[in-house]
Amino acid sequence: MKPSDNEILRLPNGPGAAAILATGIGSAVLGVLSLVTDAVPAVSQFFQMVPQSGDLSGVTTAAVVVWLATWYGLSRRWRARNVNLASVNVAAFVLLGFGLLLTFPPFMDLLQGK
Repeated sequence: MKPSDNEILRLPNGPGAAAILATGIGSAVLGVLSLVTDAVPAVSQFFQMVPQSGDLSGVTTAAVVVWLATWYGLSRRWRARNVNLASVNVAAFVLLGFGLLLTFPPFMDLLQGK
């Protein structure tokens, strides 16, 4: 279908917004898991998939799985919708900042009282 000169073909922004928000959620999960594995030895042991890399292998794998599952779920839910992209961007950047902050060792030590 080719739009005429007076028509503009509008695609929903939901799938793109889903990708953006899922990235923020995946980043926040990475930060939370990094903090928890640093604070709780039993959880750290649980996430050790590759002994040479320690719990980092399991933490990053779990974060990627959450990111992909969230992206898939949101993109299916929002596939034909237009969502408020400004709100999605703000939420994604807040989550990204939160996740980044939780992977910063001095901040992790401060939260743990070290």
